[in-house]
Amino acid sequence: MKKILAAALGISLALLSSTASFAAETKIGVVVKIGGIPWFNAMEAGIKEQSAKLGVNGFMVGPTSADPALQVRAIEDLIAQKVDFIGVVPNDAKVLEPVLKKAQAAGIKVITHESPKQAGADWDFELASAKGFGEAHGKLLAEKMGGKGSYAVFVGSLTVPLHNAWADAAIAYIKANYPDMKLVGDRYGVAEDLDKSRSTALDLMSANPDLHGFLAFGSQGPIGAGRAVEERRKDGKIFVIGPFSPGQGAKLIKSGALTGGFMWNPKLAGEVFVTLADRIAKGQTPKAGETIDGLGEIKPDGNTIIVDQLLKIDKESIDKLVSMGL
Repeated sequence: MKKILAAALGISLALLSSTASFAAETKIGVVVKIGGIPWFNAMEAGIKEQSAKLGVNGFMVGPTSADPALQVRAIEDLIAQKVDFIGVVPNDAKVLEPVLKKAQAAGIKVITHESPKQAGADWDFELASAKGFGEAHGKLLAEKMGGKGSYAVFVGSLTVPLHNAWADAAIAYIKANYPDMKLVGDRYGVAEDLDKSRSTALDLMSANPDLHGFLAFGSQGPIGAGRAVEERRKDGKIFVIGPFSPGQGAKLIKSGALTGGFMWNPKLAGEVFVTLADRIAKGQTPKAGETIDGLGEIKPDGNTIIVDQLLKIDKESIDKLVSMGL
């Protein structure tokens, strides 16, 4: 009987230990703009790998379309699950404010990416400064166009702060340095939808014979515009510049329909979501001068951490970037 009781006690203690360990595991849910596309697939790989490395429960939620309402629904679900951290790459910063504040009120820490100064976020991190990223793309487009002709600008939506900040910086740079370049319209909020980017590019090319460039900020914008250029056989005559997943755009880059651009590593961004959450969970609030994996030495501006880690995407770099799983 003593042996049986001892064995039962041992099992009970083991179960209690296992349950306590599971309960103590930090749970991190990251809501991205849209699921199933290469950019966010790479981010998910980073989330999973870093979670396994740090021993936390990190996972990604990818809505079926780039709809802010779907992000709100996903965040509501994470609140109901009582996760410890919610990470978000917002489609609409304003629309998400109430639900992010609701998460905070429930004791959940919120970390955002691609949304500096996000209301309702405890921390935001950026792997590129808005001004530097926008200007780099504006300069590259101007060089390819020879400083002359009309160009159009795509963003993910007119309410994505970072895309519009990049567009503002690029347009301002071109206006100040290349007076012979003319912006067509203002900007088009289609760059998170491949089909809309393609159809809008085709329409703009038909309506503007002097159009020689597209500046597309949003993961599907450069791909859609590149396909439109390819369809019209305007390779080398109309230049498409912007950030995109190398694996998705490799064929277009090699054909010349897609010119190139700059990016940061979305896989690294996924890792940083988990790294920041793990540090904060351990009471390690990010401070100026600290070095954080994936970010390097940081100098927070309020609750926003910005570093510049740009990777150039062109014919010379594309195969290497693809081999990195991007």
